[in-house]
Amino acid sequence: MEAAVLWSPGESLEVTEVTLDPPGPGEVLVRLAATGVCASDWHTQTGRIPSPTPTVLGHEGAGVVADVGSGVEHVRAGDPVALSWMPACGACRHCRAGRPVLCTVSAPALFAGTQLNGGIRLHKGDRDLFHYSFLSTFATHTVVPAASAIKIRDDVPLGVASLAGCAVLTGYGAVVFRGGARPGSTVLIFGAGGVGLSAVMGAVSAGAYRVIVVDPQESKRTGALEFGATHALDPAQDVVAAVLDLTDGFGADVTIDAVGRPEVMTTAFDATVPGGIIVCVGIPGPDAQVQLPGPRFVREEKVVTGSLYGSSRPASDIPMLLNLYAAGKLPIDRLVTATYPLARINDALADLAAGALNRGVVVLDDQIAGLR
Repeated sequence: MEAAVLWSPGESLEVTEVTLDPPGPGEVLVRLAATGVCASDWHTQTGRIPSPTPTVLGHEGAGVVADVGSGVEHVRAGDPVALSWMPACGACRHCRAGRPVLCTVSAPALFAGTQLNGGIRLHKGDRDLFHYSFLSTFATHTVVPAASAIKIRDDVPLGVASLAGCAVLTGYGAVVFRGGARPGSTVLIFGAGGVGLSAVMGAVSAGAYRVIVVDPQESKRTGALEFGATHALDPAQDVVAAVLDLTDGFGADVTIDAVGRPEVMTTAFDATVPGGIIVCVGIPGPDAQVQLPGPRFVREEKVVTGSLYGSSRPASDIPMLLNLYAAGKLPIDRLVTATYPLARINDALADLAAGALNRGVVVLDDQIAGLR
């Protein structure tokens, strides 16, 4: 099959033929229709996020089941699936507590670049290629853990469904699941990329009264307004003063940091109402540190929390998001700014880095992707 291989951090990806082993016990072979191009892929390519190489990147995909290994019963050949990069074991402490994205069984293998059992299914000649977040969707086919293959309704284009597996679930979940946005609340969002815009959709879906987006690019600010944001601010202005002015001096009830830079946290903290919640979604560099004003942290009872994968339950929440899309209540398809063939994967990553995309989608199979 064809795949885009990152041989070393800082290099361009090479689209080349690789070998994919058949699915083993508890694994699923998927013929991929499309994959989103995420900032995490770019950060890994540049080396900002450490990951084993050589590897096949990509972690936001959807396709059709081609084959299953022994013991797999929830999907079969021909089923449409969206892919989750956190295949929860269902038995560890966090899974049993209803927080599967913190699964202690899956996490070590995810960072090691292997399958759940420690095996490798990808090869180039006699050289093993590491998996990326279990999925490696920059390829025509992939073998994934059974729990990563989530059966979805068959009337949603797979090109749209691919985005539900990371960007949409991460942004929506940060606002709704972790942030607890309610009708009438004010939601402040830093960053208007795919995750930030998904947070906007989540805030609108939750009935927020004000949705304020902060982004340095005018086009991104305009786009956020088109997705339902009520206000869009340039970070070059006094963001805290602007937010306080818009909220009668109180501040935002829920603040989302979809950027991942420590300096954003200071502004986010100051722009959030006492008793409010700041949800950190963007991942800073490995050595980044965040400083908060100690006395105010106590006296104002602000909650600062992380949100991994939207603090979601992917097996049920991905189908839920696609139900909302099918009902016309979540315009996921509008995230797609441009589509690319796999041969242009480096162009897609460059456009992402330049801020030219809400979401770029690599179409791997025109016949089943459903994008025009």
